[in-house]
Amino acid sequence: MATHKLLLLPGDGIGPEVMREVEKIVGWFRKRGVGFETETDLVGGAAYDAHGASISEAAMDRAQQADAVLFGAVGGAKWDSVPYAVRPEAGLLRLRKELGLFANLRPAICYPALADASSLKREVVEGLDIMIVRELTGGVYFGEPKEIVTLEDGSQRAIDTQLYHTHEVERIARVAFDLARKRRNKVSSAEKMNVMKTGVFWRQTVTRIHKAEFSDVELEHVLADNCAMQLVRWPKQFDVIVTDNLFGDILSDIAAMLTGSLGMLPSASLGAEDPATGQRKALYEPVHGSAPDIAGKGLANPIAMIGSFGMALRYSFGLLDEADRLDKAIANVLASGTRTKDIAAPGTNPVGTQDVGDAIVKELEALS
Repeated sequence: MATHKLLLLPGDGIGPEVMREVEKIVGWFRKRGVGFETETDLVGGAAYDAHGASISEAAMDRAQQADAVLFGAVGGAKWDSVPYAVRPEAGLLRLRKELGLFANLRPAICYPALADASSLKREVVEGLDIMIVRELTGGVYFGEPKEIVTLEDGSQRAIDTQLYHTHEVERIARVAFDLARKRRNKVSSAEKMNVMKTGVFWRQTVTRIHKAEFSDVELEHVLADNCAMQLVRWPKQFDVIVTDNLFGDILSDIAAMLTGSLGMLPSASLGAEDPATGQRKALYEPVHGSAPDIAGKGLANPIAMIGSFGMALRYSFGLLDEADRLDKAIANVLASGTRTKDIAAPGTNPVGTQDVGDAIVKELEALS
């Protein structure tokens, strides 16, 4: 029996609470013959309190050796005054950098039972299932020079540099096309070729990769601002959207709120495929933050964290039947009315974090 190595990094705030519910799910699969080996370590503010750094060298070594990393959430007012280089968020940035996690996958799924929780009309979002593929390690967030300069006349000039290389666009395009083949076989590539040279370059490169390697997949090009408009007009026209770091940041947040709550949304960050094993370094995390205002109160919605584990089943371990079963269990629990406060229907009594985890385990049992 193959053993899958998972590193759990619960982090701060509600991170440990939602991670405990994932451990219940892992335990359920383990009892049914799926080989999981788990380790737990510190990250974020918890790591800073223990080690004076947002992630220790030992934890980084464990991350490098793991088949997948499950990451909770980091940060909180307690650490607002710590030095910039060791702030809680630096632990996540280091993981992304040193694991080479260039592809950020953010699904936006609207379960039928939650269609009324969205700010858009039910018919616009019910059954929504799209995937944003965001390039994560290049673009304007990382390009140099990046500076604020004081000029001779005393005024200032700020510079951020939008920079992409051929291999960066090629590899993110391949991830998007590969995903589309497993979904509804359509990719929408978003950029601003009408006003940006990097947009022209992006479109040319995606078009070339499509023609040479993925001509069986439908490809459309869309200007990023129009893509934003279309996401709130009729989002179900999209399947996979691939875009750069800046536009991906914006478009994925728009897509996130179509579903009604950040507490519902998982994500994956993937590295390059190992030529020898075919495996990728991978980190899975909920989109939500550490929510220190509700930490320790049992109010947090664990579904985004559990869904992140579901993405690990699918993309890191190739356990497609198990991933489908977990997705079905989540949908059935929501349909039953079992919901935390953030997604509870008016006039209903919300349940706690542990109740949701227990309900999903019970539904997994029923489905098996």
